[in-house]
Amino acid sequence: MKILAVIPAYREAGRIGSVVRQVVAHLPCLVVDDGSGDGTAEEAERAGASVVRHPRNLGKGAALRTGLAWAREHGYDGVITLDADGQHDPVHLPEFVAAAERGADIVVGRRTDWRAGGMPWIRRLTNRFTSAVVGRLARARVGDSQCGFRYMSIKAWTAAEPETTSYDAESEILIRAGRLGLRITEAPIATIYGKEESKIRPARETWRFFRLCVRYAFRR
Repeated sequence: MKILAVIPAYREAGRIGSVVRQVVAHLPCLVVDDGSGDGTAEEAERAGASVVRHPRNLGKGAALRTGLAWAREHGYDGVITLDADGQHDPVHLPEFVAAAERGADIVVGRRTDWRAGGMPWIRRLTNRFTSAVVGRLARARVGDSQCGFRYMSIKAWTAAEPETTSYDAESEILIRAGRLGLRITEAPIATIYGKEESKIRPARETWRFFRLCVRYAFRR
């Protein structure tokens, strides 16, 4: 299979280079610079990634859409997405590739050692709640719906492409894929939390998630 690593990035200069160097040891890599303006794109290119740039910040969902479109245009069968801040260990990439080769349409990373990895307790509770809600709406088992470390086939993305453009896009594609009967599996990954600052705005993203859930609760 021809698989591309896609990294949406926003203001990750100082970290993106290390992530890309680890990724390209396993797979070709595309970084979607979502309007950073801080040297993220240049650092990614020096580390060995191809780069597509948004002129302004459009949101993670929009960056994923750009990355998947690029992969489709360049003949890839699927992509593996990772966060740009180092929270996802590229050492797990071969496990995602193996799951894809076994026929999975989507493979979601599942953080199995949250306490050991230092995940804040409020994030653990939030992840469990949102995963339960997304799984119910998707009519499928989803253990860690908020994990951005995942494989998606081009076929699955084309069939279940989300309408949203922010972090809620990661939940929406699982809901749409599950309802279409696509095969969603999981891959255990390490939990890594350092001193990085989250780009998520809790109040705004909570509202978007709630709005997404209401919409699909009343949609067949």
